[in-house]
Amino acid sequence: MKKEISLFAVLLGSFCTSFEMSFIWPLTSVYLHDNLHISLALVGLVLFFNSLASVIGNIFGGLGFDKLNPYYLLLLGGGVTTLSLVVLVFFHQALPFSICLFFLGLSAGWNGTLISALGAILKKHDGNYVFNMIYFIQNLGIVIGSSTVGFLYDWNIKLPFIAAMLISFGFLLVVMIGFRALKYENIHGNIHKHSKVKVVLPKINMYLIYSLFAMLLVTWTMYQQWGSNVSVYITSLGIPFRYYSVLWTINAGLILVIQIFIVRLRHLIKNNYLPIYFGIFTFALSFVVLFFAKQYYLFVVAMVLLTFGEALAFPQVPVIINQLTPNEVKGKYLGLVNSFGSAGRAIAPLFGGLVIEGFGYRNLFLIAIIFNLAILVIVYLVRLRVGNNVKNY
Repeated sequence: MKKEISLFAVLLGSFCTSFEMSFIWPLTSVYLHDNLHISLALVGLVLFFNSLASVIGNIFGGLGFDKLNPYYLLLLGGGVTTLSLVVLVFFHQALPFSICLFFLGLSAGWNGTLISALGAILKKHDGNYVFNMIYFIQNLGIVIGSSTVGFLYDWNIKLPFIAAMLISFGFLLVVMIGFRALKYENIHGNIHKHSKVKVVLPKINMYLIYSLFAMLLVTWTMYQQWGSNVSVYITSLGIPFRYYSVLWTINAGLILVIQIFIVRLRHLIKNNYLPIYFGIFTFALSFVVLFFAKQYYLFVVAMVLLTFGEALAFPQVPVIINQLTPNEVKGKYLGLVNSFGSAGRAIAPLFGGLVIEGFGYRNLFLIAIIFNLAILVIVYLVRLRVGNNVKNY
């Protein structure tokens, strides 16, 4: 790359993508279920297609990054987001809302993967630092958005959509100004040099990579119950929606604090897998608390545990994938990191809705405990099996 883009531009782009969507996803289930009186199973289907679109965006965004000019790809993704939100401001009945949600998922996955891949090839910064900073800044956007969306929603349903639309225009400005150095790259090339020989990763790397992908699929399926079904569970107990919104503010704010310590103390983390083990275990503990929760303070405790698990485990996965893959296929595999997370988010609402309607909320939480512990054992055993035989790039 003739002139490397700055980490600041990458972080600002990442901030905008999380900030704009934090005005949409916290209210989706409650809006569809409580305002439009759609069943949880149907709400789950709508959210399934939203996350399925995100999977598609992740995959094609990653493949596009490896072959095409990311500047124009980001402009395309930002344009789809902006257009969808403009439509949503004026038309937010069930059908247009669902259609716009699909395209928002598509563009969010597309943009998120492209920005992560750009962060991965920055030469001036350590990959561990970059991905932790991206995770930090994403949650800064969520803190600001989730802390206000509940109040905007109570005031006027249009306001969250208007806020998200304005931020999406800001994202387009960030791309045009902060990523303009990419504009002059060969559109048929990429930021890094490509080999005409097909890149084949060692099998031992693939075992470890796909065990981490399976972990993302399972943990995100269970995590997303908080974003889809727990919201309805809390309001069914007579707890106002704005208190549920506060839980996400706690989540994002606590992540910021944790990430500050992780970024400052990252040199002390010699084993990148230990945070993943502790993170998944803490995930399981959060659902143990949720199983017994009836009072609001227990939901706060469960959210704190969930947040510790999230902050420890999730940022480490792209760090490890970045180490296990060469430059020629980084876009593809970092796209798959986001794709498996999005696949979990796609499965979650429908899976949770069907379990709740058949067996109730507490059985859903019990299943979450079992699945989290099971995937923890699997990842640990795979890592133990491959040992130090993996190839780092």
